[in-house]
Amino acid sequence: MHPSDKALVPFVSVDHMMQIVHRVGLPQMITRIADAIEDDFRRWESFDKTPRVAAHSPVGVIELMPTANDTLYAFKYVNGHPKNTADGLQTVTAFGLLADVQTGYPVLLSEMTMLTALRTAAMSAMVAKHLAPKGADTMAMIGNGAQAEFQSIAMQTLCGITSVRLYDKDRAATAKCARNLAGTGLTVVPCDSAEAAIEGAQILTTCTADKQYATILTDNMVGAGVHINAIGGDCPGKTELAEAILHRASIFVEYPPQTRVEGEIQQLPDDHPVTELWQVITGAAPGRKDARDITLFDSVGFAIEDFSALRVVHDLTLETGLNLPLDLLADPDDPRDLYGMLMRAS
Repeated sequence: MHPSDKALVPFVSVDHMMQIVHRVGLPQMITRIADAIEDDFRRWESFDKTPRVAAHSPVGVIELMPTANDTLYAFKYVNGHPKNTADGLQTVTAFGLLADVQTGYPVLLSEMTMLTALRTAAMSAMVAKHLAPKGADTMAMIGNGAQAEFQSIAMQTLCGITSVRLYDKDRAATAKCARNLAGTGLTVVPCDSAEAAIEGAQILTTCTADKQYATILTDNMVGAGVHINAIGGDCPGKTELAEAILHRASIFVEYPPQTRVEGEIQQLPDDHPVTELWQVITGAAPGRKDARDITLFDSVGFAIEDFSALRVVHDLTLETGLNLPLDLLADPDDPRDLYGMLMRAS
């Protein structure tokens, strides 16, 4: 028995995803995802929104991230296990699904380990485009793990940075990142400390993995006129910034009910003022007000960003044909006769 067209769902494997990126080009892929996120944030009020559903353990977290508008539904399964790297495993793995709201039928199943790195970088750079000081040309990249190169290329592509200053407590990670960024056109400067990395940088990106209250940036390290992307803190008990920085910064978040639990602002009272990014993007609220402002994107990742990335990948599967049709859905001749379909298969 051969599955009908209705039974088949396009599956994008890791190999397909890498082929798609090379077919489109990495800067163009990041740009398409960033544009899709920005478009969906402009339609923020049309989405169903909920904090992600998390299962925490002493060694990590496993999460489901759902959202929908009136046409499409999406979810992502994602984990975060910082100790995995020591065992030769990824800290973050993910897969996701996009479905048609009218029928409930899935229209795409995709790997999202690679795609999450792409969309996180696209989101960071899109936000920096709105909030970073004018003329910013240098980024400090503190934490040189799996996402560091993506962040650097995204900032180069969308914000025009020309130099990235690298620091990681693991010198091998910094060497890996510098090696991978050679030939990109970026000036790459490995540094021996976080303090050295932020010298002369207008954009400060922290992307560390340890699940603990950490202080990657202390108050005295952060001067006026910078933009901070804090993307490592993404669950309760995990932070990267000294609390004093938060009191000096204008704070921008994705979805407050999630960020107040998982982000840097878990260190602050629940009524501490923050600005939602969709309001900046639509013009409903100001972003950077002054050249000397400290702007902080307290990034934890939100489901609408994954929805946007899956939309882009779905379009690209149609453009490129890069997918594997999976026999995922039962499709009996009579939709009421699922049992008969099973018996006829004998």
